[in-house]
Parts: sequence; C-alpha cells; structure tokens
Amino acid sequence: MVERILVIGATGRLGEPVARRLAADGHKVCVFSRNESAARQKFGINFEIFRGDVLDVRSLERAVDGCTGVHISIDGRGDWDVERRGTANTASVSAAQGVKRITLISGASTCEENAWFPMTKAKLDAENAVRTSGVPFTIFRCTMFMELLPTLVRDGRAIIMGKQPAPWHWVAAGDYAKMVGKAYVTEAAAGKIFHVYGPEALTMEQAVEKYRSTCRPDAKLTRVGFGIMSVMAMLPGRTELRRVGLPLMRYFSRVREIGDPAEADALLGRPATTLAEWCREKKAIDKD
Repeated sequence: MVERILVIGATGRLGEPVARRLAADGHKVCVFSRNESAARQKFGINFEIFRGDVLDVRSLERAVDGCTGVHISIDGRGDWDVERRGTANTASVSAAQGVKRITLISGASTCEENAWFPMTKAKLDAENAVRTSGVPFTIFRCTMFMELLPTLVRDGRAIIMGKQPAPWHWVAAGDYAKMVGKAYVTEAAAGKIFHVYGPEALTMEQAVEKYRSTCRPDAKLTRVGFGIMSVMAMLPGRTELRRVGLPLMRYFSRVREIGDPAEADALLGRPATTLAEWCREKKAIDKD
C-alpha cells in the first residue's frame, strides 16, 4: 500500500478533490504549491505543505523525498509547456527517489491525431514522460468535468462559444478522485491508461443549460460565435479568454472523446454522479 503521497497541483480545481480523497482513504498527503500561504489556508494543519515550482527540480526533490506516491495535476494556465516540462521533471525526480506509483491526469481527446493542438501535444509528452520513467504509473484520460460549468457563467450570462456539437460524458471531480484513490491500492491499475467517463452524455449547451437552470437561473443562456468571441478576446482584461478559453473552445468544437471507459469502471468503480445531482449539491453549497 502506498502510504505517503505528494499531490502536485493540489490547490487546483481538480487536484484538491484528489488530495482530500487520498487523505480520507488514510494516506499521508503532502501538498506541493507555489503559494504556501494559500495552500495552508485551504488545507489546514492535517496536510504537509511544500512550497515549490514544478520547473524547479530542487524544490521537487525536497517534496518527493520520502513519498511512495506522486499525483500530478498541473495547470499551466494556458502555458501548455509547463505541463510537459513539469511532468517530465516530476517523473525524473520520482524515479530517482524510488517512488512506487505515479498517477497523472490527462484528457479524453488525447491522441496523436489531435496533437496539432498545443495542449494535446503537451499532454502526450507528459504521458510519455511518465510511461518511460520506470515508475509504475496510472494515467487518467478524463472527459469534461462538471466543475468547468461555473466558469462559463460570467456577467449574468451562461455562454456557449461557437458550435459545440459533440456529446461528452460529464464527470464529477469527486468521482474521479475516488478512482485515483482506488488506483493506489489496486495492483492491476499499474501500467494502465484509463478513460474516465461520467454516467450520461450531454452536449456543451445541454450541460450549461442544466447548470444554469439549477444554480444560476438569473443568468441568460447566450450563444456567441467564434468570430465575435475573437474580437472580445482582444479587449483589455480578456487575457485569460484570449490565451485559454477561446482556444480551448475552438478545440472542443472539433474533437470528440476517444477510448473505452469499461476497464476503468470495472477496476476502479464507475462514476455515478449525474449532472442533475451535482448541480443540486452545488446549489446547496453555494447557498451555505
């Protein structure tokens, strides 16, 4: 059993649920963050906090020392190269220090065919760094997360960018976190690339509307073409839209989920939270 696990990116939207799940499963969880004070405020005294940067190998070495597992959940905030280089650094340090298992979050559209997009190319490179490190690994190619939906509601509008025809099996981060936790105590999960899908397939517009109607009925569902969004992205204060949001939505309009979730479901437990259930829980949390 892996006992001491370092979570890289634990303060992020998808890293935090994993850190808390691993702790709930009885592991000693260490948090690696560039912002030590924010991490301490978020996690309190029950988590060991390491300040560092995935591009700084020495800080990684200090954090990985004594850990038997490392979970990688890097958000480069639009700088896709950070994910590639940070994962490569982490995999190298983990191998040198005798880590027993690495887990990595990737994406459901990650494949060579989609490597024309910089994010996907970075994810492929990150996966390869983990796979060739010599450390037993589990890679999670996850579909759309329900936690994305609140970020699509801004200034009283629930925005759909461009045409988004593809259905996605939306998954709750809590369900994914349970699967990561199970992977650390399941020998058969070593050396696997799992596809993580939620229980129901919905287009972007269907998912946004479900979220809007339950959690943000004050917001108006608005469809905006990519041309108009490109103009808006050039306005002052729209750096995130220009660097991250718009390129991602253009990409999602062109790609689909790939792979089969059956093996992941059988070994690690099938995600069961529906979007309607997630929205009701989110509404209750926001009300409190």
